[in-house]
Amino acid sequence: MASDSSNLISATPEPAASPWRRQLAGALFGQRRATHVAASGTRGAGRALLRNPSALAGLGLLAVFIALALCAGHLFPGDPLDMVAAPFEWPGADPQYWLGTDSLGRDVAAGIAHGTRVSLLIGASSAAIGLVIGTLVGATGGFFGGVVDDLLVRVTELFQTVPSFLLVIVIVAIGRPSVTIIALAIGIASWPTVARIVRAEFRTLRQSDFVLAARSHGFSNARIIFGEILPNALPPVIVTASVMVASAILIESSLSFLGMGDPNVVSWGGMIGSGRDALRTAWYLTAIPGAAIVLAVLALNLLGDGLNDALNPRLRERI
Repeated sequence: MASDSSNLISATPEPAASPWRRQLAGALFGQRRATHVAASGTRGAGRALLRNPSALAGLGLLAVFIALALCAGHLFPGDPLDMVAAPFEWPGADPQYWLGTDSLGRDVAAGIAHGTRVSLLIGASSAAIGLVIGTLVGATGGFFGGVVDDLLVRVTELFQTVPSFLLVIVIVAIGRPSVTIIALAIGIASWPTVARIVRAEFRTLRQSDFVLAARSHGFSNARIIFGEILPNALPPVIVTASVMVASAILIESSLSFLGMGDPNVVSWGGMIGSGRDALRTAWYLTAIPGAAIVLAVLALNLLGDGLNDALNPRLRERI
């Protein structure tokens, strides 16, 4: 009798493994292959980016501006706001001031170089602030859903109802105009776009097999959010970051043009604003910094398009 019972037990088929158990087994025993696939995808994106002529042109232009910002103190020592020559010297009239001087006798080339540092600093800082706030808001709402998501969506919509440039003007007007306040104001005004992108990605990925496997492992919510889902949601965020830097440079230039920039530093928008009174007689005072803004924004937009093509697997196959 005992023998029959044991035969029945041994003959009973084992239940089939559920999908999340298979995923968990893959996570446990196939980690090396997953790492190899991720590395291959990264190399493929890098090769696609380097094969894109527009992306290479954007990278080249951006590298020139970064080098100019880093070397501004060595190329043009001293304060760029100092009066160094006679006013309204045209470009090429004096080899020492090859881009001419403005209405106060300040070196235009020194202003362009030091203004590059200010513009890139504000652009990168404000984009970082907007990315941090938007990522936290979007990840929290997209991961938890329910009441938390509804509340954060309402807050995001509230910020989006106010024009971003108007919000920046209000924040800068309340505080003292400085590089720090301007970067903070632009970052606060630009995070809703990032929040919506991250929220959409998290809502798509939170029910994925690898998230279920992480939950079965006992991972905390914070580890799942920042260690599992966020790395998979980064490609559209990276593309958005380049656009945010370009938009921040334009907003800062607009503020300086309106006289709300930092008076202690040189910026491209401030140079355009100070040269508009002499637009008919000395148009180069607005044309040169305006061309710098156009080239910087163009470089960032070209790089953003290239990143979009490289990080999108469907578009990557066409390159």
